[in-house]
Amino acid sequence: MTTSLNQLGIVHRTIQRVEYPVVEQLSHFGSATLHEAMGRTGLMKSYMRPAWRGARLCGAAVTVLLQPGDNWMLHVAAEQIQPGDVVVAACTSESTAGFFGDLLATSFKARGACGLIIDGGVRDVDVLEKLGFPVFSRAISPRGTVKGTLGSVNIPVVCAGSLVSPGDVVVADTDGIVVVPAAIAAQVAIKARAREDSEESKRELFASGVLGLDYYKMREGLEKAGLKYID
Repeated sequence: MTTSLNQLGIVHRTIQRVEYPVVEQLSHFGSATLHEAMGRTGLMKSYMRPAWRGARLCGAAVTVLLQPGDNWMLHVAAEQIQPGDVVVAACTSESTAGFFGDLLATSFKARGACGLIIDGGVRDVDVLEKLGFPVFSRAISPRGTVKGTLGSVNIPVVCAGSLVSPGDVVVADTDGIVVVPAAIAAQVAIKARAREDSEESKRELFASGVLGLDYYKMREGLEKAGLKYID
């Protein structure tokens, strides 16, 4: 990502988080449902994966801009965490060093964080799983980091190709990571619920043996496209 010098060395202590009831509603939906509910937008790049199987999170974003191989600002970010927050960390240039491990996870968890998303590397994965602390990352690496170059906390960042502003809602599961902008979070929750209800009725039909070919009236279009059946 491109970063100007005036974005470095800044910590915004006050951010506008999405109200908890809306975050709680969004937590019931998977990343795929929310992505579709937002018109197929908001996804981070698919190289971002859970550090341990079954990790899942939903919360308001505390954003961090890191320098490559330097985790100083993650320690600064810990002070800004409120219960239910997700720390979302981007880097000024690509880096897969192990920015985050069990000690920072312990600190984040004590502050009430519900997880971390980082476009970089993490380590101590077995301990993270034992802690039950959800982490999604670009890489897993034991390579250490330093603490010597300023980044920023709670500024807009581009993490894995997706713009994240402080207070946006971030949902992550095995399928991927989706960012729900704070300004539309309530509407997205409504649309996601409607989509889930619709899919549940379809699920019952398909379980009874109805084919998507017939339900979605695909046969005529397939015939026009030239599909031929041969016995």
